[in-house]
Amino acid sequence: MKKMIGLSVLTIFLVGCTGNNGIINKDDHKVTSTPAETNEQVEEEVVEETPLVTEENVFTEGTIEQLVNPAYALSETYEPSDLVLVDLVSTQETYLRSEAYEALKELFEAANEEGLQLYAVSGYRSYAMQETLYNNYIFQHGQEEADRFSAKPGTSEHQTGLVMDVSSESAWFGLSESFEATPEGEFVKNNAHKYGFVVRYLKGKEDITGYMYEPWHIRYFGKELAQELYDSGLTYEEYLENNNISLTPVSEVK
Repeated sequence: MKKMIGLSVLTIFLVGCTGNNGIINKDDHKVTSTPAETNEQVEEEVVEETPLVTEENVFTEGTIEQLVNPAYALSETYEPSDLVLVDLVSTQETYLRSEAYEALKELFEAANEEGLQLYAVSGYRSYAMQETLYNNYIFQHGQEEADRFSAKPGTSEHQTGLVMDVSSESAWFGLSESFEATPEGEFVKNNAHKYGFVVRYLKGKEDITGYMYEPWHIRYFGKELAQELYDSGLTYEEYLENNNISLTPVSEVK
């Protein structure tokens, strides 16, 4: 991803509560059980919501919720075990994790129903492939410019197998900000979350994500988390901090 961004380590505080099933009989100054007619002990059912994101799933390699950015890199050897070939209209052969692929099919089908045709451009990239791309961009544009739009090896979300770059004929099948203004770009922006994807690198958030605005780069998080991210208007980094998952400054990351 781009320039190093300051991030923190998550601490979750759980607050528990206890109940008392006994009754204090003040007349004889001793604890007695519940009256015979209600002899059965009644326990209040406590339903705890499982949080969408936790310290473990945010920082564990291979989870759907994993954070990948300039400060949090994947290992050189990481490769998803459930990659499948994307059998959709594409500009090249590309792969996704199976769950993300099924969701992408739904997104493409929904676009088709609106008379729009999306194209899959670039999905999974290995560490080695990203290394080659990154070095080529440095050669062509210089280090500083390359860091604005290309991730260093290990810090690319594409290595998760949960990302697809999408385009359209109206955008000349390219990956540029012009995609935002196309009917297909508008559709992705307003509907991708319904199928578990979000536009990961938002406009005006470059200092937070470390990337320039990329309306074509959609990341799969699952429908529930994608909906929350979309409704909040936050980047994933901001969302984590708002949910008390703070990230360690880059200088402290080991």
